[in-house]
Amino acid sequence: MDFKVIFSFILALCIITLGLIYYNDHEVKASASGNKHVVKQGESIWYIAKLYGVPIQELKKANHNDNNVVEPGDKLVIPKAMSDSDKELLARLVHAEAKGEPYRGKVAVAAVVLNRIQSEEFPDTVSKVIYQENQFSPVADGSIKKPAGEDAIRAVNEAIAIEGYTYKELYFYNPSISKSKWMRQLKINRVIGKHHFALE
Repeated sequence: MDFKVIFSFILALCIITLGLIYYNDHEVKASASGNKHVVKQGESIWYIAKLYGVPIQELKKANHNDNNVVEPGDKLVIPKAMSDSDKELLARLVHAEAKGEPYRGKVAVAAVVLNRIQSEEFPDTVSKVIYQENQFSPVADGSIKKPAGEDAIRAVNEAIAIEGYTYKELYFYNPSISKSKWMRQLKINRVIGKHHFALE
């Protein structure tokens, strides 16, 4: 067999192999960039958004869903809304700030942080909002380092799912503990458990 024919055959084989490796590698990376969820009987778009901690609007947009309806067997793409490390940090703050509070109060505490990220008055990331000086007592006393409980983790996912819908507050405090005169001047929007939540 001619050397040129052998060389051409080997070269073509190498190109095909490299192409397959490139394709498979990118296919794996693409599938790893977002989870998939197969809808089960009784599940709603709202339930799935809470399950994964994804804003409802982003979940609907990623799946071209305009009517809020999902059917068993539907395969939904789950977009990445927040890093796992940010969720974990937020859950630890919620656990430290709202331990012993009603579940709804835990959701509201998480929502305060999310609302601050969207506000021009505060930093624009979870960690910057939480670690902003003199904002959250668990940062000062070190209790934010303790692991979050299941309720706090679920509350964070729910707060992310309903972001922009229910809770608009930027502040919260416990009047039996807080000594801040400035906080007490805020207009209270709602009271959940021992926490007072305020817009401005």
